[in-house]
Amino acid sequence: MNFLPAIDLKDGQCVRLLRGEMDQATVFGDDPAAQAKAFEGAGCVWLHVVDLNGAFEGRPVNADAVEAILRAVSMRVEFGGGIRTMETIDFWLEKGVERVILGTVALRDPDLVRVACRRHPGRIAVGIDAKDGFVAVEGWAEVSEITALDLAAKFEDAGVAAIIYTDIARDGAMEGPNTEATLDLARAISIPVILSGGLSSMADLEAVKAAGGDVLEGVISGRAVYDGRIDPADANRLLGS
Repeated sequence: MNFLPAIDLKDGQCVRLLRGEMDQATVFGDDPAAQAKAFEGAGCVWLHVVDLNGAFEGRPVNADAVEAILRAVSMRVEFGGGIRTMETIDFWLEKGVERVILGTVALRDPDLVRVACRRHPGRIAVGIDAKDGFVAVEGWAEVSEITALDLAAKFEDAGVAAIIYTDIARDGAMEGPNTEATLDLARAISIPVILSGGLSSMADLEAVKAAGGDVLEGVISGRAVYDGRIDPADANRLLGS
């Protein structure tokens, strides 16, 4: 399993939200590139980056911060938040992002996901953010009537590199991940699944590895890393990434 530390960008700063609420943001740093370098120095191979402003506005907003990260590190970066056109997908992949994460557009325009996968094999991930099992979009401001499994199943034959599954109720809450729902999804589809949301300790990581180390592609952690509850170097050693 890969360990992916998260950098969530709001107004150019590294922040973490509580359950996706923009007015519940905690600032953890004002130099995203330096934070990315620290994660690389800890042995992380992948970095998960989200443009929170972009997710709400429907277009990338923190482009300068993302480009600074890309210049600062050689690690593999996956990036999402407001990416809803082929032009934007092409732009970020050409800039050096390893794979882009499509969230809202995956629900609104699944054909774009399929076309992007054909155009950029292995470089398109789908972000599925769920509230009570149903897909939330537009920066989690809207909850659809589509279940996470139903949406994921639409891309079984599309060539999606990974599904990033986030339980909104757990995100940033430090209450432990929804491992059961994530594993249920991973076992129901053939697309690799990455767990996100709720990791609060090394014990959580150990439990996730024990329950789904043979099933999950990776885990993402944000607040617990910044709070010092999860050491990225220790996490990498534990998961073998």
